[in-house]
Amino acid sequence: MANPRLDNASDNEGSEPSGSTPQGDWRSSYRDVMSIGEFRAVWLAHALSMIGANLLNIATSLLVFQLTGSPLAAGITIAVTFLPPVIGPFLSGLADLFPRRRVMIVCDIVRAGFIVLIGIPGMPVWAIWALLVCSVLPSLPFAAARAAMMTEIVQGERYVASTAIIQLTSQVGMLIGLVAGGVVVGLVGPHLTVMSNGVLFLLSALIVLIGVRARPAPDPEGREHTGFLAMAVGGAKLVFGRADLRTLALMAWLAGLYMIPYGLATPLAAEAGGGEASAGLIMAGSSIGALVGGLVLTRLVAPTTRIRLLGPLAVFTSVPLLLWLTDLPLWAMVGALILCGAAGSYQFVANAAFVLCVPKEGRALAFGLVAAGLQVVQGIGILIAGAAAEYFGTSAVVVAAGVGGISCALLLAVQWSRTAADTARMMEETEASS
Repeated sequence: MANPRLDNASDNEGSEPSGSTPQGDWRSSYRDVMSIGEFRAVWLAHALSMIGANLLNIATSLLVFQLTGSPLAAGITIAVTFLPPVIGPFLSGLADLFPRRRVMIVCDIVRAGFIVLIGIPGMPVWAIWALLVCSVLPSLPFAAARAAMMTEIVQGERYVASTAIIQLTSQVGMLIGLVAGGVVVGLVGPHLTVMSNGVLFLLSALIVLIGVRARPAPDPEGREHTGFLAMAVGGAKLVFGRADLRTLALMAWLAGLYMIPYGLATPLAAEAGGGEASAGLIMAGSSIGALVGGLVLTRLVAPTTRIRLLGPLAVFTSVPLLLWLTDLPLWAMVGALILCGAAGSYQFVANAAFVLCVPKEGRALAFGLVAAGLQVVQGIGILIAGAAAEYFGTSAVVVAAGVGGISCALLLAVQWSRTAADTARMMEETEASS
């Protein structure tokens, strides 16, 4: 699929023409991508946004807990962050109507404003929850605009490398944000922590403004004849009307099953005789595995091979959950989740393949639809798992999630075996024509 660059003008000093990374040189793609000034700007802005988002989550949760003394209220504070993706497809379409650089800048500025309001002393809890939802909403078009714009900066194997770098950064940003949030709240209190967090998003907007070149909207006439509902329906038809895109999307949504231990981290740690620190280790297990697995998969495995491995890796991701059939000690739980995360790094490659294979005019909307669905299925999965654990116990729920994940992944792996070769060929065509 052709994916021409939009930045071939002579003033494009910060964005080296992406060209194609020869198949024999695919291992150099990480270095090639990091040498592109525009990518570095997008990457740094994403890193600041990820740190800020996770710092906000823990700081706001601690703020609500201090105000109410209720663990339930603190849990609701985290749960409401799963609500915005329900309308994600509508907002993600903004990145196909307006210049994507502008969308990213405006989204960061709007988020900063809502975050400052959350931290104002005396704000009632219901208002904090409402503002928290509003602060998450701009992240949806921001992510869609970033993913779509990346295809205008890098293509082919370089895009796969850029996606891996972005997602690895997400894992590190999550860990930094969660740890830093707890430390900073302990030092200066939750109100000041939340309000000062808005600075990170303003810095992100400034970096994009300075470091990324302005480009026209992909469909400048679209805003005159297409409504948001029609766009969302069109995006759904695009994703689910093609076997390759449908399979890649459903592979992404498998996280709604294999990430269930993340949502049950506190009771799992308690059953293992641990406390808050143990729960943190359980929550971090999959991120640690994803860091290692992502590096191995994108640095040591050839492009065509990693595309073929998506199906088997999707199946294996849920296999370690079957270990909960036995009475696992804490170290074994963390180890099992590290294995889940390592195999689950197939998401890095699936993400890149999906975006490259979507027509550029609907790229942001399609990405936003799948990303929103991913958040929704994770939220629903954790909610159902938490309720089921009350009656059947956490171990039984984790095992059931493993069985469900393996069964669904097997069906998708069969379908993927029929489309993998065509998808790899399409990605190669994208690279050759860039």
